[in-house]
Amino acid sequence: MTSLDLPVPEADRARRPPAAGLPEPPNVTSRRQRLRTVRRRATGLLVAVTLGFVALQVWGGDADWIGYVEATIEAAMVGALADWFAVTALFRHPLGIPIPHTAIIPTRKDQFGETLGDFVQSSFLTPDAIVERVRTARVTPRLAGWLAEPDNADRLARHLADASVTVADLLRDDEVHRALEDAARRRIETTPLAPVAGRTLRLLTEGGRHQEVLDVMLRGLDRFLGENEASLRERFADESPWWLPGAVEDRIFERLLDGARQLLHQVATDPEHELRRDVDTRVRRLVDDLQNSPEMLARGEELKAELLSQPELRQWIATVWRDIKAGLRAQADDPDSELRRRLAQTIASLGERLRDDPALAARAEQAIETGVRYVADQFSDEIGGIVTTTVARWDGNETADRLELLLGPDLQFIRINGTVVGGLAGLVIHAVGQAL
Repeated sequence: MTSLDLPVPEADRARRPPAAGLPEPPNVTSRRQRLRTVRRRATGLLVAVTLGFVALQVWGGDADWIGYVEATIEAAMVGALADWFAVTALFRHPLGIPIPHTAIIPTRKDQFGETLGDFVQSSFLTPDAIVERVRTARVTPRLAGWLAEPDNADRLARHLADASVTVADLLRDDEVHRALEDAARRRIETTPLAPVAGRTLRLLTEGGRHQEVLDVMLRGLDRFLGENEASLRERFADESPWWLPGAVEDRIFERLLDGARQLLHQVATDPEHELRRDVDTRVRRLVDDLQNSPEMLARGEELKAELLSQPELRQWIATVWRDIKAGLRAQADDPDSELRRRLAQTIASLGERLRDDPALAARAEQAIETGVRYVADQFSDEIGGIVTTTVARWDGNETADRLELLLGPDLQFIRINGTVVGGLAGLVIHAVGQAL
C-alpha cells in the first residue's frame, strides 16, 4: 500500500520494462523534480489542515470564532481529499485499492487511443483543413526561393545523386540484366532490320554525304599505300613466280602501285568520275533494296535472329549496367562532376522559373493542393489508425507515468486549489448558517 501521494518508487520504475514505442519526454529529470515538488506542497497542505483539525479537537474551546475555523478546516480537508482522489484515480488506484473507475489511463488507454485517432482524423486530417493549411503556408513561393539559392540547389543535387546511387545498389543486377535484355529483345524483334537500315543509309546519303565518306576513304587508302610501300613490295615479291626476274618484279609493282594511287587521286579530285557515279548508283540501289526487296527483308530478319541468339548480348548488357553504376557512383562522389553540376543548374533554374513565372507557380500550387487532397482522402484512415495503434502498443502504467510527468504539476495545483476553495466554501457555509 502506498501513501496518499502514491509516488512510484525509483527502484520499481527502473525494473519496469520500457513501453513499446513510447517516446521519452524532453527534460524528463527536471519534469520529475517539478512534479515531486508540487506534489509535496499539495500533500503538505493536506497534512497541515489535518493537523489543524486534530489540534482544534484536542485544544479547541467554545468561542464563536472556533466554529468558523473548524468549519473552514473540515471543508478544506474534504476538498483536499476529494481532489487527491480525483487526480490519483486518473493514473492509478488510490491507496492501491482497485476501486471501480480508477486508474483510468492505464485501464482505458486503448479507448483513449481510438478516441484520439478519430479526433485527429475528423478534425485535423480533413482535406479542406489540410489544403487550407498548405495554401496559407505559401509552399510554392517558399519552395521556389529555396530552390533558387545555389547552396540549396547544390545540397539537393548531392542528395539526389546519392539517392540514385542507393536505388541502383538496391536493384538486383541479375533482374536489371534480364529486364534490359527483355526490353532490348522486344524492341529489336518488333523492328524490321532491313527497312531501318535502308532509311538510315538514305539519310546518310542525302545531300551527297556518302561522297564525303568516299573522299575520306580514298585519302585514307592512298595514305595507306604510301606508308606501307615496303611491306607491300615484300608481299608482292613473295607471291610472284620464282622465275620472274627481280628487276621485272620491281617494275611491275611500281606500275601497279603508281596506277592505283593515280586512280585514287583522279577519283578524289573529279566529282564526276565514273567510279563515283557507280558508287552512287549502287548505294541508291542498296537503299531501295533494303526498303523494298523481300530478299533483303528476309536476310535482315536472319541477321537479327543471329544477333539475338548470341550469348554475348547479355554479357554486353551486364557490362553496360556495370559501367553505368560505376559512372553514377563516381559522379555522385565528385562535387565537381558533370552530373551534380547539371542537377544543381536544373534545380536552381526550376526555382527561378517558379519564382518568376506566375502561371507556372499557379500550376505547381494547384498540383500540390491536388496531391495533398488525394493523400488526405485516400490515407486519412491509415493516419488516424497510426495514432490508435501507436497508443495501443504503449504500456499502460508507463503511459500513465509519462502523462503524469506532463500534466501532473498542474493537476497537483488542482489539489492545492481544492484545499483552499473547500476551506473558503466551508467558511462561507458556516457563516451563512450562523447568520440564518
